[in-house]
Amino acid sequence: MTVTNTRSNWTVITLGTAALMAAILAALLLSAPQKDSAIDWFAPMTPGGWMAWTLPVALFFWTIACLLVTFTLLAIRYPETPRVGILRIETTRGDRLFISLLGSAFLCLGWLFFFGAPLWGALILCLVYAAAVFRWV
Repeated sequence: MTVTNTRSNWTVITLGTAALMAAILAALLLSAPQKDSAIDWFAPMTPGGWMAWTLPVALFFWTIACLLVTFTLLAIRYPETPRVGILRIETTRGDRLFISLLGSAFLCLGWLFFFGAPLWGALILCLVYAAAVFRWV
């Protein structure tokens, strides 16, 4: 009876995934509208489209996709057991990511209500919030 080695090469998988996500990012940046040979950040990427697909919107969804792919690879490579944090519920890495993203959306909405644009302060606040969620929840 022959036993085959089913061990995956995680370095190749990680580098391949990173290369794919970098290629998608490069395609987004290359397809961004240009104005005076510079990226026009707020011009629609699909003129006449039904939604305002600007470069910041595309980068936002690219970031969410990268997070989901990264957390999927982490869950496969390093299986985890749920832990109980200050909320007294069992959470995994994916649960904490969801809580971080949902809370960050509300923080940004609150920032827009009280302070308006730009959202750089809200971004810093969201990063601190996400670090707290991953540490204590």
